[in-house]
Amino acid sequence: MGMKVAIGEMLPCTAMIIIEACTIFLTIMASTTMSKLGMSSFVFVVYTNALSFILLIPFSFLFHRRDKTEDPLFTFPLVLRAFFLGLLGVTIAQNLAFAGLSYSSPIVACGAANMIPSFSFIIAIILRKIRIDWKRQGSIVRVIGTLISIVGILGMTFYKGPVVKQYSPSFLHLATSPHLFIFTSTHENWVLGCFLFASASIALPIWNIIQVGTSKKHPHVMKITCLYTLFGTIQSGLLALLMEKDLSVWRLKLDMELLVIVLTAIFGSLIRSSVQMWCSRLKGPSYTLFFKPVGVPVASTCGCVLFAATFHYGSMLSACICGLGYYTTLWGQFKEDETMKDMKGNVTTSDERVPLLQEQQEKDSQV
Repeated sequence: MGMKVAIGEMLPCTAMIIIEACTIFLTIMASTTMSKLGMSSFVFVVYTNALSFILLIPFSFLFHRRDKTEDPLFTFPLVLRAFFLGLLGVTIAQNLAFAGLSYSSPIVACGAANMIPSFSFIIAIILRKIRIDWKRQGSIVRVIGTLISIVGILGMTFYKGPVVKQYSPSFLHLATSPHLFIFTSTHENWVLGCFLFASASIALPIWNIIQVGTSKKHPHVMKITCLYTLFGTIQSGLLALLMEKDLSVWRLKLDMELLVIVLTAIFGSLIRSSVQMWCSRLKGPSYTLFFKPVGVPVASTCGCVLFAATFHYGSMLSACICGLGYYTTLWGQFKEDETMKDMKGNVTTSDERVPLLQEQQEKDSQV
């Protein structure tokens, strides 16, 4: 019995760590493809979401095959919500994030992703969904966590620090060209990259707010995901046509570019969502939130081994500070929820942080 309990505790944790590690590896592959093969970030978003939509069509019907509800999907309010979900979650957030990746480094992606709870807190205050109560510990902790996160993202933007001394293990030289996986952007603009990532992180909390209302109006969450992925693909396609005048960037070959597109679509649309839902059902809807900062040490390790001129001690330290701010803000949020539970007898998530794929799970945004 003790062994079963231990395995039951370790499996979800291991699965989430693997999921976050795979996310970073795919981010590294995408950044390498953009820098080495000249892949357009805008075209990349279109192709990955188009393939995700194709994969989600059968998956969404299989996922909801046992549901008895027959709520109509194509009503104007739901279609309008799906349109804005696609606009914010795909067209704006993903295009900004991948454009930021082409100008900076995967470690910046990790740090910016850890800003989401703080941006959610700020947006909730601006929209007057919550107010800061200086008498409650949870509010104070969230303010402190938000300030820590802001310090981290500002440090990442304006201070890169010295370059990490590249370590190139012998097996890399034996297995492949030593420069194959080195990300050396020819148009690096660190400040612009950080700004684009931060903008993407601001769009995601607004996306989450819309998701909450959508999930309440329609229980078939995977079908809604499929629909807003379609809208996001169409919108991103129009954006790519405006941004990329050279039509040759749309041409795909049997190389690493196609491999990254296929892996990203399969992982983002099917594997990651399924694992997160499984972990959330076993351990609760907040469980997956604790693993987002895992990407920082994973990216740091990969960077020390595989990266050259774009991996810096300052950005690593700033990403760790963002991770500290993430956990601090999250802890303050949970303390506030506990206070609300004691006061009202039920948990109220004041800034509506539960996303669409999480009546029982938390769905990340894809970088």
